[in-house]
Amino acid sequence: MRVLVIGGGLGGLAVALRLRAAGCDVTLCDNGAGFGGKMNRWEAAGYRFDTGPTLLTMPDLLRRLFNDLGERLEEHLELIPLDPHAEYVYPDGFRLTVPARWEAWREAVRRLFPEDATGVETLHRLGERIFRLSELTFFRSHPLVPPRLPPLGALRHLPLRHAWGNYARTVERFIRSDYLRRIFLRYPTYVGSSPYLCPATLLVIPYLEHAFGAWYVKGGMYRIVESLVALAEARGVELLPGVEVVRIELEGRRARGARFRDGGRLEADVVIFNGDSAALPGLLGLPTRPPAAGRSLSGVVLLAGLRQRPAGLEHHTVVFSADYRAEFGALFGERRFPDDPTVYVNAPRDASLAPPGGQALFIMANAPADGVASWNETAVGEARRRIFARLRTAGLPDLERAAEVCQIWHPGRFAERYLAPGGAIYGDNSHGWRRAFLRPPNRSPRFAGLYCAGGSFHPGGGVPMVLLSAQMTAALVMADARRS
Repeated sequence: MRVLVIGGGLGGLAVALRLRAAGCDVTLCDNGAGFGGKMNRWEAAGYRFDTGPTLLTMPDLLRRLFNDLGERLEEHLELIPLDPHAEYVYPDGFRLTVPARWEAWREAVRRLFPEDATGVETLHRLGERIFRLSELTFFRSHPLVPPRLPPLGALRHLPLRHAWGNYARTVERFIRSDYLRRIFLRYPTYVGSSPYLCPATLLVIPYLEHAFGAWYVKGGMYRIVESLVALAEARGVELLPGVEVVRIELEGRRARGARFRDGGRLEADVVIFNGDSAALPGLLGLPTRPPAAGRSLSGVVLLAGLRQRPAGLEHHTVVFSADYRAEFGALFGERRFPDDPTVYVNAPRDASLAPPGGQALFIMANAPADGVASWNETAVGEARRRIFARLRTAGLPDLERAAEVCQIWHPGRFAERYLAPGGAIYGDNSHGWRRAFLRPPNRSPRFAGLYCAGGSFHPGGGVPMVLLSAQMTAALVMADARRS
């Protein structure tokens, strides 16, 4: 069976390797000069920066991929557990460090915020029940892809109360401290969404972080891509970088291959799309005008190389804005970059990423996915100013002055490089339970032989869900092949 995978992000690489292991002839193409999609790298002056994910959770899903390929993850990658998970810096100067283990975090809450100990435990247990239900249902297949139905045993994990309401209101119902509320309200941004607009089912995210830990890949997250590309080359996957698909070719109601921008074409029995779901209709010759309101967040990312490692930075540091609700009102209501953004700083303690004694920093603030038009030189410069101003106001070292390298990525650049409408990082947002749980399926309901994988499709964004998406898609392809 000839398989063409369009898009060489993490999902595309994983599904290509799975299908090659199943005996398929697989070609993987990507419009970029290399592979990895949003999980990528930028290098300058001896510094190396991850430009996408900076955190690995649920590492067993990555280990499962290697195991299914007959490989040991430890022979390819070194995973380092992070403890603490992060330090949170508040507008009034208060700092709160969150330990990795759930038991340690629970004890810290009891000591610092005794009135909220029960509430934090309640939210953790709610997240656990959502996860257990998802394990048996949502993490196995799309709810609308027959013939699978949830097993009766899964129903005992169904959260009958609280999980289907508004995320922010649920958090505020159980937690009084604004310090703790801020931490919980941040988690929906992991999937590019607003805590004030998404369902409380996303409480599964903080549960996962404490249940399975937060991990760092030695050498940077891009090492995952490098290891998968090496396996693909060794196993005979045909890799075509720098090849942009302009049309998925159809024969009646069946996908039959693709046509490239340079005029070339490739025939296939199966086509798998690993890209933004909003871009797929255009490749099929169908009308496409994705509403901006449905897009997930984008971001403004500063990649800063410092000659000396600054003091007072954990591996992950989050510096909160003065008014969180106003910040999200700007992002999703007014669709503009906030006057006072919350800023995330990733400062990996990894000597391989910087010259001796130096530090490679990944600094990010959320931004609306409004693409190229909104991000001229003036807008980019103003966003940079606001980001560094928030860090200075919080009492952090003057990172801007210390940087000898500073590269800026913004929604316009994400849109152009990754063919993501508006520069949305996670495809659609998760506002409302339909958007959160009814993402586009992994098998096209309209065209035979067309499948989809990646963070824009079921089950959603983030490294673990992308790996699950690839696993589900590969299983669907092989099951359909056996039936035909």
